[in-house]
Amino acid sequence: MAKPVSIEVWNPNGKYRVVSTKPMPGTRWINLLIQQDCRVEICTQKKTILSVEEIIALIGDKCDGVIGQLTEDWGETLFSALSRAGGKAFSNMAVGYNNVDVNAATKYGVAVGNTPGVLTETTAELAASLSLSAARRIVEADEFMRAGLYDGWLPHLFVGNLLKGQTVGVIGAGRIGSAYARMMVEGFKMNLIYFDLYQSTRLEKFVTAYGQFLKANGEPPVTWKRASTMDEVLREADVISLHPILDKTTYHLVNKERLAKMKKEAILVNCSRGPVVDEVALVQHLKENPMFRVGLDVFEDEPFMKPGLADMKNAIVVPHIASASKWTREGMATLAALNVLGKIKGYPIWGDPNRVEPFMNEKSPPPAACPSIVNSKALGLPVSKL
Repeated sequence: MAKPVSIEVWNPNGKYRVVSTKPMPGTRWINLLIQQDCRVEICTQKKTILSVEEIIALIGDKCDGVIGQLTEDWGETLFSALSRAGGKAFSNMAVGYNNVDVNAATKYGVAVGNTPGVLTETTAELAASLSLSAARRIVEADEFMRAGLYDGWLPHLFVGNLLKGQTVGVIGAGRIGSAYARMMVEGFKMNLIYFDLYQSTRLEKFVTAYGQFLKANGEPPVTWKRASTMDEVLREADVISLHPILDKTTYHLVNKERLAKMKKEAILVNCSRGPVVDEVALVQHLKENPMFRVGLDVFEDEPFMKPGLADMKNAIVVPHIASASKWTREGMATLAALNVLGKIKGYPIWGDPNRVEPFMNEKSPPPAACPSIVNSKALGLPVSKL
């Protein structure tokens, strides 16, 4: 049995017991739970990732709902423990839920929440930041400057790539992929090639309209192309950003063979999920192609990197911070809390999980609905008429 974990308690006499496995940004999420008679227990254990045993200890004998993190393994064992404690609600503080066995949750009658809609622009902004940083070798130049190595301007010093007029490739043109594409097209006047199983009509219309605007102002228009295969994007694009979901079909989507199809001076960005890229193959490719650059926010074996990656000057690596803007992280905490609260109170499911503005408005009470429950249909939960 795991040792008791340290907790911080809010509203100790609350009727409903809600556990958060981590402190989360802001206090609005706590206040919303307290206002609805919840006792909130926040784990303050000085440990990045809690074990299954530690989470079971947190759940205890009576627990109405849990707010968890994407680093935790929510499977049969935890959902069984939550169900025994009388819990009917769990929410990931994340849009992704590949750490969650949704079938096991459904088996035990537990609603699984996530937090889409609030991460779109923030994640796209980081992907764009990594793209620009890699193209202009900003991290290398920063380290060079701090090391006291700069002794004057030189023609060849940290020469990078101009983005204007080049082609940006997007693999997975959903909400985040499309937002990233718009930033790169409008911000840097790049042409677009994208691959997705579904046509992104809105994105195509945006690029077309922006191209017409440029042409009307005497500039070359930008263009778009929907690729028939992912390999077509890899061959043609100068900067490629990955935005697929992670499942069996996308594991090691970018491998040794596909890296070889890319341009020698291409830039690869991944802010989706680490296992989408074969990291061992990537390290080898970076070694063999010093002008090839990569920007990574996620890793195959988080929190670890594959051997050699940290030594690569042509790699920018940041610690899974794509959603780390104040507005987004506080919003994620709010949405996760409202998913749990909504199920406890018997609220219906919000009709459009990507339309989060009504829940984010601090000047008015949030709708009486669960923002996003991924197994709502399987559990037969009603949809809000609001």
